[in-house]
Amino acid sequence: MSPSTSSTGTALVTGATAGIGHVFAQQLAARGHDLVLVARDAARLESVAKELRGEYAVDVEVLPADLVDRPQLATVEARLADASRPIDLLVNNAGFGLKGRFLVNDVDSEQAMLDVLVTAPMRLCHAALGAMTERARGGIINVSSVAAFLPRGTYSAAKSWVNSFGEWAHNEYGPAGVTVTTLCPGFTKTEFHERMGVRRGTGFLWLDADFLVQKALSDFDKGRAFSIPGAQYRTIAAVTRAVPSSVLQRFQNLGRK
Repeated sequence: MSPSTSSTGTALVTGATAGIGHVFAQQLAARGHDLVLVARDAARLESVAKELRGEYAVDVEVLPADLVDRPQLATVEARLADASRPIDLLVNNAGFGLKGRFLVNDVDSEQAMLDVLVTAPMRLCHAALGAMTERARGGIINVSSVAAFLPRGTYSAAKSWVNSFGEWAHNEYGPAGVTVTTLCPGFTKTEFHERMGVRRGTGFLWLDADFLVQKALSDFDKGRAFSIPGAQYRTIAAVTRAVPSSVLQRFQNLGRK
């Protein structure tokens, strides 16, 4: 990879070959960011990298890694910590979802989900924040979910951790020059639900991924701790603060069919 010529620096995006991560890569490239793309499928990574280089004339590095695998995760941590090739923006986007309820899923699948949704973002943030605070500049966007505000099993619990950690990190490291924004999408038109075997909807709750990412980057630019695109989801997030969890739990099957 040649030295960066981007005036906006380099962004590392996990889960970058599909869905929200792919849209992040496209919009960041359009802004002039060079990219480091992380995903499991090396061939698909190369295809996306070729597309982005050709369309936006930015440098794109590919870093195949399965974030469940600790040695492979360590290679991404090392890339983030490399002071000779600084990462200016980390987008923790890699997703993992399970269709079944807790006792229907095997415990190893539940553990793998927590590895991707909690352990990987924590370790990648640790590596990124160490390098960014040394330079007194940088940014992190952690992709959480509106599900974090609802009692919906271990997925919601994992996303609640992302919300809590992100809000704390925003306040802790903002004075050190690092912006940390937590993005809470609602239902979004991507491959995510299809990979889970969940039918994708078409109603007012379903957001366009381009709009979602555009709003997330706008909120990040404004230095906001949270980005909740869509008035419907901002309303849901507000309502959850006033409604008992026992009542909210009655709606836990929303979007599963």
